[in-house]
Amino acid sequence: MARAPIQIFPIAGLPEVNAGDDLPRLIIESLDGGAAVDAGDILVIAQKIVSKAEGRFVRLESVEPSDRAVRWASEYQKDPRVIELVLRESVRIVRMERGVIVAETRHGFICANAGVDVSNVPEGMALLLPEDADRSAREMHQRLTTTFGVPIGVIISDTFGRPWREGLVNVALGVAGIAPLLDYRGQRDAGGKLLQATWIALADEVASAAELVMGKSDGVPLAIVRGVKVPDDASGTGRDLIRPAERDIFR
Repeated sequence: MARAPIQIFPIAGLPEVNAGDDLPRLIIESLDGGAAVDAGDILVIAQKIVSKAEGRFVRLESVEPSDRAVRWASEYQKDPRVIELVLRESVRIVRMERGVIVAETRHGFICANAGVDVSNVPEGMALLLPEDADRSAREMHQRLTTTFGVPIGVIISDTFGRPWREGLVNVALGVAGIAPLLDYRGQRDAGGKLLQATWIALADEVASAAELVMGKSDGVPLAIVRGVKVPDDASGTGRDLIRPAERDIFR
């Protein structure tokens, strides 16, 4: 039997998000009172508007750069205050060379600049990642499911680079209402062979697909992905997608 098509809908009309805004309410209003929402839909939300609503702004004038930040910033013509924020948000520096910092955040994410962002924010400000993206996704999931009366998955996404591959892709930071991983290990493929390593990062794939209609310059921080076949077990979090250190052969 053929599967139903997967559809991706950009959600436009969200106003500029500021610190303290009731983001679930703004999103609900953008979804047109529920007419655009079906059971099983997955709402992908750009991390930046979550961070903005949660007030994760830092005034750069309040940041006193360390000697390390000053030296590195001077070598690569960077703002030492931003570099200092990156160092503060990091629990481990993976690489720090050629003007690029790849760091592990306290959340466990490994990404450029520890997620510190100065694009599309007021002048003189920087924006940090949400304190707990899974908690933010869970709260959004509860509000949306209650409002619309149907189960809705939520993914909070951000754009990460990839080792060995050019280009950026969206990945899931926070997940609620869907299983973040599809585990096919122990099942048989179409030819009857036992699958031993097939473990699909479902939430990352959905986040990446949604980015096709969101876009960095289009001002569309929301998208609905419809028709994704998900397991009945909707438990799991974005943290489940982070490979434990004991299984990370690249450390």
